[in-house]
Amino acid sequence: MIDTILRDSKLPFYHQLYEILRQNIVRGEWQPDDMLPSEIELMERYNVSRITVRQALDELVNEGLIYRQRGRGTFVAHPTVDQALTRIISFTEDMRQRGFTPGTEVLFSGLEPALPEVAEKLQLDPGTELVRLDRLRLADNEPMSIEESHLVHRYCPGILQHDYAANPLREVLEQHYGIRLVRAKQIIRAIAAPRKIADKLSIPANTPLLYIERISYSPQNIPIEFLRLYHRGDRYVLYNELRD
Repeated sequence: MIDTILRDSKLPFYHQLYEILRQNIVRGEWQPDDMLPSEIELMERYNVSRITVRQALDELVNEGLIYRQRGRGTFVAHPTVDQALTRIISFTEDMRQRGFTPGTEVLFSGLEPALPEVAEKLQLDPGTELVRLDRLRLADNEPMSIEESHLVHRYCPGILQHDYAANPLREVLEQHYGIRLVRAKQIIRAIAAPRKIADKLSIPANTPLLYIERISYSPQNIPIEFLRLYHRGDRYVLYNELRD
């Protein structure tokens, strides 16, 4: 592995430095949340200008490999989680497939009347009784997202009796109520994290989030669940494969 700037190379100095730093991260020599050397240390170590150092660091920030904290320094970022948009998958199943230990903290569970905007999405009359279940989702004990589920209570009476810190909601729907969620419609947009959400996700207020609204349907094309998802923007990448 090259750990020096080649003065006779056709590659710009900043790109060479970017490659050196990137390899340190990819090879695991620097771990998530490790602090990188300061700009001055990098300037002295590689005999380059401050502009060169900042250009290299900007490239790493844009790639999501490092993050900056004002007044503290620059740190190695946690790997992002790529999530496909082609199938419905539970958070627990998704994290297990990726080698993470999934965790759930129930923030709220109860019954409430459907507000007009939620009732419309679930094709109900306003005021219809809904199950509300809010969960903080964790991977290896790190907060990843918040899920706010709204379920039509008459389809799954007594569903709140189950422990959702230990049991995936989809499994309970299938095993105890014979309800499978086979398709969904959703919208995705970027939002700034409200303080209440940010505190639960252990991020600063106004940090970018990926916000999803999803309506999931049974095989009979009946809307069963309206879900609001708040994904940490620094930990999630959503992707889709397009074909001609």
